[in-house]
Amino acid sequence: MLGLVGLTFGVAFGSALIPFISVEMWVVGIGARWPGVSCFLVGLVVAVAQVLGKLLYFYAARGDIKLPKFMHRTKPVRTKPSRLARWFGPGTRMHRWGDWIHVKCKAHPNWMAGTHAVSALVGVPPFMATSVLAGLAGMSTLMFIVTGMVGRFARFSFLAASPSMVMAWF
Repeated sequence: MLGLVGLTFGVAFGSALIPFISVEMWVVGIGARWPGVSCFLVGLVVAVAQVLGKLLYFYAARGDIKLPKFMHRTKPVRTKPSRLARWFGPGTRMHRWGDWIHVKCKAHPNWMAGTHAVSALVGVPPFMATSVLAGLAGMSTLMFIVTGMVGRFARFSFLAASPSMVMAWF
């Protein structure tokens, strides 16, 4: 049992850092394979691991963590602007829109609390994106942890219980 909890923590933490790992599939698999495991324990372990992993993105967005040199932006060497630069480069409408969002988020950091809580529970907008935006907006660390933990706990407790609920119907 302790090994399963540790492995679940590792998978959830890894999925918080690497978005290609699906912790949802892992949790549903645990609920299907081991129906005796408490769905609340699985939800708690995954919520703690996910919020700890997303704290790294949150702190990096706030500037509290220095990113390695290879992750810093460099100027492109091409003379002709790329398609991406034509759409999102300085002076474009998308760039001004991004600046407007950044200014609004800085002015109202508590607006991110609702968005982050919904994202933690439902997954839309993506939890990783709202974690970064919460850091950019200057959301308090306590608010980030509380909204993330509550939403993630509810989400993954429900997912862990879903195989048993489906089997109870049949």
